[in-house]
Amino acid sequence: MWILAVFAVAGGLAQFIDGTLGMGFGVTSATVLLSMGVAPVTASAATHAAKLPTTLISGLSHWRAGNVDGRILARVAIPGALGGFLGAVVLTNISLASAKGWMSGLLVFFGAVIFARFGFGAKLIPTPRNGHTARWLAPIGVVGGFVDATGGGGWGPVVTPSLMTVTKHEPRKVVGTTNAAEFVVAVSVSSGFLTGAAQHGIPWLPVLGLVLGGVIMAPIAARLAGRLPHRPMGTLVGGLVILVNGVTIIAALGGIPLWLDWTLFGVAVAVPAIVAWRAWQTERAEKAASTAAPGEQPEQPERAEVEAGTTAR
Repeated sequence: MWILAVFAVAGGLAQFIDGTLGMGFGVTSATVLLSMGVAPVTASAATHAAKLPTTLISGLSHWRAGNVDGRILARVAIPGALGGFLGAVVLTNISLASAKGWMSGLLVFFGAVIFARFGFGAKLIPTPRNGHTARWLAPIGVVGGFVDATGGGGWGPVVTPSLMTVTKHEPRKVVGTTNAAEFVVAVSVSSGFLTGAAQHGIPWLPVLGLVLGGVIMAPIAARLAGRLPHRPMGTLVGGLVILVNGVTIIAALGGIPLWLDWTLFGVAVAVPAIVAWRAWQTERAEKAASTAAPGEQPEQPERAEVEAGTTAR
C-alpha cells in the first residue's frame, strides 16, 4: 500500500500547485507517471481519470470561495471539451515511440512556460493583445484542451495566462475559473480515451492515490489561492518539470557521459533555486510597495470586460 500513500502525497502536492497557481496538476502527474515507465497514452488517460474527482472538488471549492466567473467558464469549457476529445483521439492513434517523444517534449515546453512566467515574468505562449472580447475565449479553450490531452497536461499553462490577458480579473478569479472549466475538459478527454487507453492498462492504484491526495487538498488550495507567494512556487515547479522530462529525453537519445549528466543535474537544480529566491524577493518588494502606496483606495471586485456573444465579431 506504500504506492497508494506515495501517490496520495504526489496528488496532494500537484493539486496544491494547481489550485493556487492555476496550472500544474496534469503536467506534474503525467511527469511522475512517465518517469515510472507508463506508456504516454496511458499516462495521459490516467492523469485525466484522476482529474475527474479532483477538478470537480476544486471547481466547487473555488465557486464557493467566489473565484469563478460563470460566463467565462461556459465560453472556455465547451470549446476546451471539443479540443480535448480531439487530442485524445490523436494520441490514441499514433505510435507509442512517437507519443513518448511528443509528450516529454511538450512537458518540457510547459515546464519552461511555467518557469519563465513565474521566474522572470516572461510569456512564452503568445496571448491576444487587442481587446477584452469574447472572440478569443473559444480558441483559447480549443488549444488548451487539445494540448492537455496530447501532453498529459497543459490546460493551465495555456488557459490561465491567456485569461489573465483577455480579462481584467484578479489572479484568484482566473485561477478559479480555469480550475472549474478543467472538469468539463477532463470528462471529454476521458471519454476520448475509453477505447484506446483501455488496451494499455491504466495503473489504477496510482490513479487512486492521485485522486485521494487531490480531493483532500482541493478545498485547502482554493482558500489559499491568491494568498501564497506564487512566483517562487511556480519557478520551482517549472524547474522540476524540465528536469524530470529532460532526463527522459536524454535517456531516449542514448544517454550522455556520467560527468556531464551530473553537471547538468547540478545546474538544473541550482538555477531554479536561485531564480525562485530572486522571484520571492521581487514579489515581497512589490507587495510592500503596494501596501505602502499613499491614498490607496480599497480594492473593488473586478469584473471581466468580455463582450456578449451576440455582439462579438
